[in-house]
Amino acid sequence: MANAVDLVEATRRYGAPETAVRALDGVTISFPAGSWTAVMGPSGSGKSTLLHCAAGLDRLTSGRVLLAGQEITGAPDAVLTALRRRTIGFVFQSFNLIGSLTAEQNVALPLRLAGRRPSPEAVREVLTSVGLGERMRHRPREMSGGQQQRVAIARAMVTRPAVLFADEPTGALDSASARMVLTLLRGMVDAAGQSIVMVTHDPAVAAGADAVVFLSDGRVVDRLLRPSAREVADRLARLEG
Repeated sequence: MANAVDLVEATRRYGAPETAVRALDGVTISFPAGSWTAVMGPSGSGKSTLLHCAAGLDRLTSGRVLLAGQEITGAPDAVLTALRRRTIGFVFQSFNLIGSLTAEQNVALPLRLAGRRPSPEAVREVLTSVGLGERMRHRPREMSGGQQQRVAIARAMVTRPAVLFADEPTGALDSASARMVLTLLRGMVDAAGQSIVMVTHDPAVAAGADAVVFLSDGRVVDRLLRPSAREVADRLARLEG
């Protein structure tokens, strides 16, 4: 079985050549299919850049990206858009909900964009699974930040993507909501065989993943398999120190 995502000598530079910043510096890493990987590291280590490049939201300066074995490095925008509608789900740190749409309409939007007729039952089911079955008709401005984050997670889940990319998916959630979301993510992997690549700063959240990858200065510097929250916290503290 192909990996969910492969990055090969992935480099991403920003700025003019003489003052360029290397957000990713020759990263080679694979994220196995049917697994959950957490990505951690100090601020500015390249975590979000890795996530965006792996999902085809940003383009590498050099190197390669493969999604389920398919080369997407130089893919046209139309191909990348189709992948994002059918194969990839993305949970943004800033939610990216449409303010004029209800929670129900926001969740149904990816299906409509993919040319599929949203099932009201499917939309209701996924919103109920994140504890928002009673808030389907509310707009983002009528919800708390944590509720908006859960709508964003439901929107990414509704298409049942092969790979879900998540940037700090529990960052705006209280502890009870965070546990609910982590249980859902675990079920996506264990029951449905989906793949998750998640950036987080929280060792307790990372400990729910199958593996934790650590970045520093745009490079992969360590990987832990099924670690405890204490092991993750200790490793992160050494990097930040």
